[in-house]
Amino acid sequence: MPRVLLALAALAFLAYGLARNGTETWAALERLSWWSLGVSFLAVLVGLAFMLVAWRDILAGLGSPLPLRVAARVLFVGQLGKYIPGAVWAFAAMMELARDHGAPPRRTFGATALGLVTSLGCALALTAATLSGQIAREAWWLLALVPLILVGLHPRVLAWGLGLALRVARRDPLDRVPSGADMTRAAAWTMAGWLVYGVHLWALVGGLRPGGVSLYAIAAGAYALAWSTGILTVVVPAGIGVREGAMVVALAPLLDTPSALVVAVVSRVMFTLADVTWAGLGFLLARGVRAEAPDDLAAPSR
Repeated sequence: MPRVLLALAALAFLAYGLARNGTETWAALERLSWWSLGVSFLAVLVGLAFMLVAWRDILAGLGSPLPLRVAARVLFVGQLGKYIPGAVWAFAAMMELARDHGAPPRRTFGATALGLVTSLGCALALTAATLSGQIAREAWWLLALVPLILVGLHPRVLAWGLGLALRVARRDPLDRVPSGADMTRAAAWTMAGWLVYGVHLWALVGGLRPGGVSLYAIAAGAYALAWSTGILTVVVPAGIGVREGAMVVALAPLLDTPSALVVAVVSRVMFTLADVTWAGLGFLLARGVRAEAPDDLAAPSR
């Protein structure tokens, strides 16, 4: 119940911010062309596809390779659980979906946790590389996490960290961890996804003010900073409200507050629509694929 109330409060503040500057908000919305909205949505779809490949590579490194269409079903249908108050629903849904295709829950849990940490590390690195010194100083505590995350992705540290997490979750320990090559490949796909995510915000910002390609760096860093802030605010489902507030601050050098708030809200809508679109595609692509017993249950009895 407290998390539901927090989510409702965040939505209320968003609505208040839009209504308080009603004239400016509506004017900003009217300036967003169908072209900018279309490019933004397409960029989110492509970025999510890169994240899918990264997550699939990590799961394969843990010992459970899945066909790409099955991985799409597991990841995107399961990820709809992040919109439910509570941090465990997406993990639980993905573990159950992957179990149907031979991946033990402990591996799905490990791949999802590692994918999240890898994404956070890439987002923070992009933030540090693109935002102005003033924003970087204000978010120093986030940027300080980058070297810690890089250390945490070393295979030996991974083995210890995942083992501890699985013991806390009362799950069986992993029988292997991804190699350095596995994690490097996953990090490359993840960073590619973040660079494409930057295009989605660049298209929206560019629809409200001139600037061309020069706007891309700040737009990419602004979304990376906003997402990182939202994901670390675990008490609010999907970082609702927190992400938008951080994005408004990060876009201050480019847009006035009403315009930045419109961009933040439209960005949220784009990701929600893309999540639903990919969930539908994943469901359709994986139809007819035969379910399998988890690897640790598939060995013939003696």
